[in-house]
Amino acid sequence: MNDRPTDDEQLTLRTSAQFKALGHPVRQRMMNVLRQRPATLAELASALGSAKGTIAYHVRVLREAGLVRLAYTRQVRGGTEQYFTRAAGVIRLASEMGAEFLLKEAMAEMLPVRQDQGHTVLQHLWLTPEEAGALVTRIKEFAAAQRENDDRRGEPYGLLLSLYPADIPALPSAPEPGAP
Repeated sequence: MNDRPTDDEQLTLRTSAQFKALGHPVRQRMMNVLRQRPATLAELASALGSAKGTIAYHVRVLREAGLVRLAYTRQVRGGTEQYFTRAAGVIRLASEMGAEFLLKEAMAEMLPVRQDQGHTVLQHLWLTPEEAGALVTRIKEFAAAQRENDDRRGEPYGLLLSLYPADIPALPSAPEPGAP
C-alpha cells in the first residue's frame, strides 16, 4: 500500500506553527524521509537513528502544524500500526516569503561534497519571461518523472532551483571593431 501524496496535492507554508515545526533539523530530515513513502514511528526512528519516543514527539509537532497526516493503519499481532505521510506532495513557501528559508533548509541537509560530486553552480542566463517559465516547467517535469520512477538506484540528491531576476547591469552594445 502506498498512500504517498502526489504533486497535485500542494500545501503553502504560511503559519508560524509550520515554520516552527520545520525549524528543527530532525523534523526537516523526517519530512525528507517521508517523501519516499508512508512510514511507522519505528521505521522513522530506525531511518533517523533516534528513539521512538523522540520521533513520536516530532511527528506530533508536524501533525499539529498540518505538515504530516495519518496515511493509514494496519492491524499487526493484536495492535495497530500507524503509517504517517506528508500532508502534500509539494510544499511551497507563500509568495510573500523570501528564499532565505529554503536556502537554509538546503544548506542544513547538504552533505560534504566529494570530489566527484561538485554539482553546485551559480549560472546566469539571459531569458525572456516565457523562456524562464518554460525552463521551470521542464525541470518540474524532470523531477516528477524521477519521483514516479523512484527505484532507489544511486544516491539521493537535493535540487534547489531558484530562477530569479538578477541585478546584473547590462553593458551598452560594443562598438564595431575599428570604429572610433
